[in-house]
Amino acid sequence: MSAPPRPKLSDPIQLLAFGFGSGLAPKAPGTVGTVAALPLYWLMAPQPLWIYSTIVVVAALLGIWICDRASTALNVHDHPGIVWDEFVGLWIALWAVPVEPLWILAGFLVFRVFDIAKPWPIGWLDRRAGGGFGIMIDDVVAGILACLTLHLALWLVAGL
Repeated sequence: MSAPPRPKLSDPIQLLAFGFGSGLAPKAPGTVGTVAALPLYWLMAPQPLWIYSTIVVVAALLGIWICDRASTALNVHDHPGIVWDEFVGLWIALWAVPVEPLWILAGFLVFRVFDIAKPWPIGWLDRRAGGGFGIMIDDVVAGILACLTLHLALWLVAGL
């Protein structure tokens, strides 16, 4: 199996799709990309929830286009270095979660578990959806499931 083509980070679309270069990590580009999403999360997290939510929805919708354009330009569906979907997935996972190290770490870990393990419906969507939508949807759903898991944990902790 040959190595996937190298993106042109001078192209703003590929720069975003490859997470400002984080997706070019030789090992675990999805995990490195998720880590790279944290500084932007810290900038967004103090915003009112409606602004945070709007940013995430816009990033997800633009992500469909960004990921489609990048994968088309490289002629590879879901290039392993495309990590904009991980950025958005993490931001979804951390929606309305306390901006505290423990909860951010929990969100990171739970999101990565869902994204890597791909339980139903994540794996089903990953196998069936194509284009930019296909690249984005599994991480969006992983983020939603991680977010639900974190909010369940928050509810259980508050109930103790």
